[in-house]
Amino acid sequence: MKAVIFSEPNKVTITDVDEPCVGDNDVLIQVKSSGICHTDYEILRGNYGSNSFPLIPGHEFAGMIAKVGSNVKDFKVGDRVVVDPNIGCDHCQACLRGWVHLCENLGAYGVSTDGGFAEYCSVASARVHKIGDIPYQRAALAEPIGCVLNALGSVNADWMDNALIFGAGPMGILMGLTLKHLGVNDITFCDITESRLELAESFGFEAIISGGDDLQKWKHRADLAIEATGVVDVAGKLPDYIVNGGNGLFFGVCPSDVQIEVSPFEIFRRQLTLAGTHSLNRNIPKALGVISVLGSKLDAIVSHEVNLPEIREIFSGTMPKHSLKVQWKN
Repeated sequence: MKAVIFSEPNKVTITDVDEPCVGDNDVLIQVKSSGICHTDYEILRGNYGSNSFPLIPGHEFAGMIAKVGSNVKDFKVGDRVVVDPNIGCDHCQACLRGWVHLCENLGAYGVSTDGGFAEYCSVASARVHKIGDIPYQRAALAEPIGCVLNALGSVNADWMDNALIFGAGPMGILMGLTLKHLGVNDITFCDITESRLELAESFGFEAIISGGDDLQKWKHRADLAIEATGVVDVAGKLPDYIVNGGNGLFFGVCPSDVQIEVSPFEIFRRQLTLAGTHSLNRNIPKALGVISVLGSKLDAIVSHEVNLPEIREIFSGTMPKHSLKVQWKN
């Protein structure tokens, strides 16, 4: 079968590899749709935990079951499914508390073991969820929406009337759509790119340009301020926009070797809550529920559907111009 391979740091190839073996408790998935994430670039650079090379990347994928292991009873050949990629150790303190995404030995399909940028992928049946008639393209968004739900679980409150989101990229837009689904209707996006602000407006959100006068009006006003850019300067200024008693969420992935300055007195005096978030936590079924409600609204998030050679070129260079979520369609 054909697969994208991260053969070593910063080296991408497309190679014929053997179809993966299917263990007694596994299913073999014929991958139909697999999305690129910013994390994939960090994996390729060797900057994401204990990377395993060579590796087939891809942790946002959906497909059809082609084979089932001898012990698998809940799935059959032909079932349409999506994958929860996280693999916990089941015995560290985080796992015992149900926080698998914070496992001390966390692994994941497409991160520490082969993932979804191949024609077939063998996955533990416990990590697989049926998607019914949800299109594969939308179902492959279940992992990023699961990350959004996990993030909002730490800061969402019934008193929140508004939210300010820095970054109108695919994850930011998914954050906005999910917030609206949860009942927060006054949502404004801030970005430096006009095309992304126009996209936010097409979903019915307010949109303001970064650095403009409209942003200054948000000083100490946002019930929830969200950093979804991964830009250090944006992260450092997040408390400036949070209302007294409000919440701030660090959702974007900033470089691991940088720091920001935060005033502990300001956090104390203004009673601010600053939260971080990582990955998803066994909430794919809830994410699929959100996808079912949002339906075709989500299709605009996927700006490019490409083939495997194009995926290789994207990993070797940069994302296509004006791209949002890029997916391989098999």
